[in-house]
Amino acid sequence: MLSKLQQESLDHKRCLLETQKLKDDLKRRVHDEKFARQIADMPEELWEDWGDFFERPFGEGCSKELCWDEADSEIDSVDGVSDNEYDFRIYFKGLISQEKVKDKASNYAGIGVAICDFRDNLILEITKPLVGVGLSKQAAELKALIEGLNAALSLELDRIEFCCDYYPIYQYITRRWPPKQRKISMLVNQVLLLQRKFTDCRPILMARNDIKYAFKLAREAIVSQVTQPVEQNESKSVKETCVICLEDTDSGSMFSVDGCMHRYCFSCMKQHVEVKLLHGTVPKCPHEGCKSELTVDSCRKFLTPKMIETLKQRTREASIPVTERVYCPYPRCSTLMSRSEALEYSKDALVRAERSGARKCLKCHALFCINCKVPWHSDMTCQDYKRKNPLPPVEDLKLKSLASMNLWRQCVKCNHIIELSEGCYHMTCRCGYEFCYNCGAEWKNKKATCSCPLWEEDLIWTENRDTDEEEMDEDSDYDDGWFVF
Repeated sequence: MLSKLQQESLDHKRCLLETQKLKDDLKRRVHDEKFARQIADMPEELWEDWGDFFERPFGEGCSKELCWDEADSEIDSVDGVSDNEYDFRIYFKGLISQEKVKDKASNYAGIGVAICDFRDNLILEITKPLVGVGLSKQAAELKALIEGLNAALSLELDRIEFCCDYYPIYQYITRRWPPKQRKISMLVNQVLLLQRKFTDCRPILMARNDIKYAFKLAREAIVSQVTQPVEQNESKSVKETCVICLEDTDSGSMFSVDGCMHRYCFSCMKQHVEVKLLHGTVPKCPHEGCKSELTVDSCRKFLTPKMIETLKQRTREASIPVTERVYCPYPRCSTLMSRSEALEYSKDALVRAERSGARKCLKCHALFCINCKVPWHSDMTCQDYKRKNPLPPVEDLKLKSLASMNLWRQCVKCNHIIELSEGCYHMTCRCGYEFCYNCGAEWKNKKATCSCPLWEEDLIWTENRDTDEEEMDEDSDYDDGWFVF
């Protein structure tokens, strides 16, 4: 441990020494460039009068340095941009690339930074791999820019411009667009704070072909990861960036979806699954367009026991068509089963079960009528039962009364009760049926078949909720403000 600390201290001193050498070299180059420009721009008459005596020794306090204020002022008037143009330029690039290593495709990220003088002569180059940046191109670009600005500050450069070829980043830095993701907003704020540390620092938008050196450097950073992969014993300290919340997380705290292998942090996955279960659907991989379904066993890592049971129920429901679903009518049971399962289970215990409509619950083993959906009415046909009990059960009447009072709607396809909490009148039930919440008319091909308005102002989300929604993951499905009972 002691030898390691000593080596780190020695490396730090060497780094400071090399940085100081680079600073001195830069100052000399800047001095020589300015002096050469002054000589080149000096008028002939001034050169004849002052040329033999004109000198600019390098370094403060030099006894040979001449104060030549009159000539300076005249030169500045001729070369009006010499003191106002930017002395240095930063080219930066963050790349994301999918590479195949040992027949396995993985995403790699790298950044490249080049600091050049005003003639685009290369002064400093940086190539650096990014571990865990995932699919976020914006995050990679911003991290490359931050690396370049920090390098410029360490070299004590005062006047710089940084060249950007990615339009969204340029809009963020110039404050024309506000970032929607919290992590991107934090990176943009970091760039703005670094800008203030310079005497003058401004962004310029360039074509991609004009970005020099940086592409090659960023690509080299990716290639270095592919040709020299990280050792297994170092994997414990590797961090990944969740592409939903953009937070850096230990690799061991990332959830990998079975089948597609998309990776997200446990917190985002927990929220994603809970919202899907609340909407009454089976959760799938959050990645856009991915159809991989989440398994109960894999979700045990981040879900509570209660949510696990709900996930089992939703998975079970999804495996049975809507028209085939049957629930045990006994309130303390309410077990879900299919019509075919209930019939097969009842054949051994009941004679002529298929004809009579009598069924036996798979869980509580109690008898019920599959036609009337009530506990079994012995010595009474379904017609006799309905004649003696013309009204629905008390619980159903209470639910319908509550639904009518709160203006809830019932899906005509699966009979679920739906409440509009916020948003437009276009409703999408968990069974996939689309309809107008105002009148109940069906939507076909994403178009209304009624003349009702699409929304009312009172039901549109407030500004505060819009702000909260922007901070949520772009891939989270918070569409159509509805809840299913």
